[in-house]
Amino acid sequence: MIKNYLTVAWRNLARNKFFSAINILGLALGMTCSILIFLWVQNELNIDSFHANKDKLFIVYERQFYDHKVHGQYATPGILADELKKDIPDIQYASETTLGDESTFRVGEKVLKIPGGFASGDFFKMFSFPLIQGSTKSALNDPSSIAISRKMAEEFFGSPEAAIGKSIRYENRLNFNITAVFENVPKNASDKFDYLINWYQFLKDNPWAKTWDSNSPQTFIMLKPNTDAKAVDKKLTHFVDAFNKPSKAFREELSIQRLDETYLNSDLTDGRPSGGRIQYVQLFSIVAVFILLIACINFMNLTTARSVKRAREIGVRKVVGAVRPVLIRQFIGEAILLTFLAVLIAAFLVAVLLPVFNSVTQKEIEYPSKQISFWLWLAGLTLVTGLISGSYPALFLSGFNPVKVLKGTIKLSAGSAWFRKGLVVFQFSLSVILIVGTIVVSKQVSYIQSKNLGFDKENLIFVPVEGDLISKYQVFKDEALKMPGIKNITRITSRPTNFGASTSAVTWDGRDPNTNIEFTQVSVGYDFVKTMKLDLVEGRDFSKEFATDTNNYLINETGLKRTGYKDPIGKPFTMWGKKGKIVGILKDFHFHSLHLAIDPLVVRLRDSIDYGSIMIRTQPGQSKQAIATIGKLCKELNPNFTFTYQFSDLEFQKLYNNEQVISKLADAFAFLAIFISCLGLLGLAMFTAEQRTKEIGIRKVLGASVGSLFTLLSKEFIILVVIALLIASPIAWYAMDKWLLNYNYHIDISWWVFLLSGLIAIMITLATVSFQSLKAALMNPIKSLRSE
Repeated sequence: MIKNYLTVAWRNLARNKFFSAINILGLALGMTCSILIFLWVQNELNIDSFHANKDKLFIVYERQFYDHKVHGQYATPGILADELKKDIPDIQYASETTLGDESTFRVGEKVLKIPGGFASGDFFKMFSFPLIQGSTKSALNDPSSIAISRKMAEEFFGSPEAAIGKSIRYENRLNFNITAVFENVPKNASDKFDYLINWYQFLKDNPWAKTWDSNSPQTFIMLKPNTDAKAVDKKLTHFVDAFNKPSKAFREELSIQRLDETYLNSDLTDGRPSGGRIQYVQLFSIVAVFILLIACINFMNLTTARSVKRAREIGVRKVVGAVRPVLIRQFIGEAILLTFLAVLIAAFLVAVLLPVFNSVTQKEIEYPSKQISFWLWLAGLTLVTGLISGSYPALFLSGFNPVKVLKGTIKLSAGSAWFRKGLVVFQFSLSVILIVGTIVVSKQVSYIQSKNLGFDKENLIFVPVEGDLISKYQVFKDEALKMPGIKNITRITSRPTNFGASTSAVTWDGRDPNTNIEFTQVSVGYDFVKTMKLDLVEGRDFSKEFATDTNNYLINETGLKRTGYKDPIGKPFTMWGKKGKIVGILKDFHFHSLHLAIDPLVVRLRDSIDYGSIMIRTQPGQSKQAIATIGKLCKELNPNFTFTYQFSDLEFQKLYNNEQVISKLADAFAFLAIFISCLGLLGLAMFTAEQRTKEIGIRKVLGASVGSLFTLLSKEFIILVVIALLIASPIAWYAMDKWLLNYNYHIDISWWVFLLSGLIAIMITLATVSFQSLKAALMNPIKSLRSE
């Protein structure tokens, strides 16, 4: 029986090559898209899921209550981990970490920049980063110890075995003993690092981290077996009150979040996790289902479009005894066979397209050809897709009345026609939503990239302050300014793409002592304003002509509003107990992502800073020449460090990697959805033309022109697209309006976006159905009237 089904199915495929090819192509493209999204979603869901103790691993986050708001952050005091482990028995291990910085290491004559950070002694006891050499007990217990990755060990020493026990020089100022070598961090880890230094060295280098009113590191804990996480969370709520006494103006609470949930849910709203990348995972999961549904709808429309051609076959089968269940099984079997062929093509296309997909999504997804679970999932996808796409055609075709079919009086019901039209409306509604979404995302990304930030991000280069450049900064500045292509130079503790440090230890005349106001703070050198190309609303930049400027401050317009000063220049301002005066008001500029509003900002002068960056403004069009000369100068003044630099505009773009990825994926998915929908339209156009062949012939005999017949056959589809536009527009507006709320600065969704989307959909519709409509309109009326 099954062999017979397959034989009949194969003959039908071979007999109708064109329709079979369209059916298979539509399903294959839909499945390719769905499989790629599935692999991406699976990768996102697996981030940080490799830890053996993942159900007991948590990150600590803070809720800070001040200025009538609740602010959430993952930054915590640098001494929190030890206190938690000491005071809460349910916590088995705790570790502070700072990751993400690149540092310079030397062994002999080999000097390399390596990414990594600092961590407490419990780190390797908590996390599943296997040690190749050394033990978890001794890895980070000594202040002079360092653990390095297999990759770092091989680069410096040739092998992990050769690295253990050796000394390595850090930042040309400290020597560390290699006490452990760990396996390279897996691809599905949220943090990438190749070295870890003992935490107490971080505290030694950064005394501020020993206080309870400073936050920067991240704190991780591991609970003991069978511990109730909710009970621990309650104990943590007011834990810091004993060390940092709350007041009416400010208080803080602690809470915990499972580590394997943090990557996808890292947005903190009102001090609680409220989503994040999980929204994109959910969105594209829905897109994958929709595109697969569109492909299935095409199958239904194209199959029913050929129903008249198979009507007599069905009639004969019924006359010789075929019952309806047998016919249903046959047609569903044909659908599954088509789907199987589509899956084979899709599996091939995924293998071909995966490198391009990885490039767009900035992932390292591997083709899971050796995973049995992947092939089982594909088999399930084949079966489900075949059943969905074949169900309606099977029920529709198997329901033909054999007497009417053989008499040639078959007439399809109005209900079946409305159903097919409804499917087309559904398809194009999804397509219009994707078109609108693509336009809005593209406009927002363009707005982000072109918006005036309040400073000129072009021709701005950052060179890290390290090694001998710390003491030789002034020499570097004087020499560099003599070189061609270099316009201005200053120094800064944080790059203007992300001023991360903040403080509430600021006062001014008339400040309400019961109100806590947080100021973002940054330290800079001379020529800061002109190097950044900032605008001054009032006052001046720091100047060597004023010796007292080392105690003075610049604040931005938002900061001025919080002080309440009406005539601010020369007015008192104090930060961290250091009294000074306001010498300048900066016009507001963006120093965070456009997701965030501009905060109050205070800038202080520190021309001798032992960290941060040298900021260099080059002449337009001369950046390449300037970099070459700066590189030579750095090699002369700082020979023990490799020369590295970053461009401000590229650093700024990194803030919006997600948006750029989403924009590219939205473009691709919108194109695919429209293309697959057009295949469905083609099927419905062919179906309509077949049903109205004699009507067209009669109209031509009575004098109807080709143009009027074309309009007659095309307007039905235009009406369907217009209906889809009316349905999709409010849905698309609501979805994109919610997405834009993620930004404090965003575009408005204009009416023309929907008009443009509608025009695109209508033009695509006309382009799709015009060939079939013209073919039917130009058909010889004699042939039309003779057709059976």
